[in-house]
Amino acid sequence: MTRKQALDDPQIAATAWRRFRRIMAWMALVGAGCVAVALAALHIWSGPMPIHMIIATTLGVWLTFMLGTGLMALVFLSSGTGHDAQVMDRLKDEVDFHD
Repeated sequence: MTRKQALDDPQIAATAWRRFRRIMAWMALVGAGCVAVALAALHIWSGPMPIHMIIATTLGVWLTFMLGTGLMALVFLSSGTGHDAQVMDRLKDEVDFHD
């Protein structure tokens, strides 16, 4: 019987997803800090802001930060568990890099 690899093994998957959630939780706090810095900079630069601008800035900065963080965390999750090593390159024999 072959040993399960990467995220196919429930124990490895549980550890990896726990680490992913921990990273995302910390980064959500850092994202909130980025929102605070952005709002403070806008307040210093332009003075008092309407509530709609505050809401839009908060959502825009935080969601953009979390999207980037989530994608990078998934890259680290995939690489750290060996999932990337399991990918088969079906085109490696068809592509000639010596042109």
